[in-house]
Parts: sequence; structure tokens; C-alpha cells
Amino acid sequence: MDKEKNDFISTVSHELRTPLTSIRGFSQTLLNSWDMLDDESKKKFIKIIEEQSNRLINLVENMLSVSKLQYGNENLILRKVEVKPVIETVISLVKGQYPDKNFTIKINGTNTDILADKDKFHQIMTNLVENAAKYSDENTTISIDVSSRPDFTAISVTNSGIEIKEEDYNKIFTKFSRIDNPLTRKVQGSGLGLFITKNLVDKMGGQITVVSKNHRTTFEVLLPVANIEEQARAKCNQ
Repeated sequence: MDKEKNDFISTVSHELRTPLTSIRGFSQTLLNSWDMLDDESKKKFIKIIEEQSNRLINLVENMLSVSKLQYGNENLILRKVEVKPVIETVISLVKGQYPDKNFTIKINGTNTDILADKDKFHQIMTNLVENAAKYSDENTTISIDVSSRPDFTAISVTNSGIEIKEEDYNKIFTKFSRIDNPLTRKVQGSGLGLFITKNLVDKMGGQITVVSKNHRTTFEVLLPVANIEEQARAKCNQ
């Protein structure tokens, strides 16, 4: 337990330092050189501060979620959630951090609304889309496909890059897990995002799987469809 706690503190310190350093550095530049900077440079620096702030918020949310999941304090409020608007919001946030990546959304089916906690679903999608962008090759496309199943809505996130070995499929969903390959050695990561994602998906009655082949990796999440009966049952349980 002490080792796990030390690993957690070490990881948290390392992950928080990068966005905080960027925010401080660009803020100081703006304060000290405001009159010497042109409008384009000012907008660029403020945009970087905003992007790093969003990254910091996501990191903090993940770390708080780990703590709540460990002690069973992660309370969910299940309601009908429209999938597409949440994904579009996530893409707008992630795209700023990875301008060399393209993002596409495809919706198949008429009823893709899910029964979920909206904030936690947003966190799930942020983790998956950011993970896909982080570990994909340069100038590639991240594809998000949403489709209807009889009792579930399927949401898949696909990227192109180094494959995950099949024997590591389960390992990547464990806490602090980092697969060792040339790309992951270059990219910073806490090893918490997929652990949290799987736990949140499980708590909402869903499933998450991964398939990686032919240099393409797809994470698929199944979450319950939001029908009238399930919505009523969720309200009764709250």
C-alpha cells in the first residue's frame, strides 16, 4: 500500500508539473512583455494557457476519481444523455491540444441516447479521445463511431499508430499501467485514464473492450440505451 501511495504521489507530481509550468511561463511572458507582443502572439499564448488549463482540469478530475473509486464514494446520477453533443464538446477541447490530428464523428441509428451520468460520460469520452490522439501517428484521423444495438449504444474510438499486443489488452485497464513501446516512451501519461474509464463504464452497467491490429486500435464502449422504463427505474433508485 505504501509503494502504491508513493507511486501515485510521484505520478501526480510529474503529471501536474507540465501544464502548470506552461501556464506559469506563458502568463509571465504576457505580464512582462504585453506592450511588446502583437495581438496574434497574445491570442496564441492565451490559447495555450486555456489548453493547458483544460488538461490540468482533466488530470485533477482523474485523480479525484481514483480516490473516490478506491473508497467507493463515486456517486452517479443516471439520466438520459445525448451522445453526440458530449462528443463534440470533447473533440473541441482535445483538438486544441493536438492540432495535427483530425477528428470525425459518425452516427448510425435513430436512438443513440444513453442512460448515464453526463459528467462521468464526458470524462470517459475525454479519456478515450485524448488517449487516441496522444498515442496516434502524426497527421492522422481519430474516428468516433456511434451505433445502436438492441439494449446498448456502442461508441468506438479508433486511431492509427503502434499496436497494443493482445496479451496487454487487460493490463492497460489497470492502475498506473503503461505499455512499453517507442511511442509511449516519448509521451507523458499517468496510467490512470483507462483504469478510471473502465471503472466508470462498469458502474454505469456498460462494457469496454479494445482491439488492436493492422496498426489501428479501437476502444469500444457499450452503454445502456435510455428507454422510458430504465429512466423511471434510475429515478426511483436515486
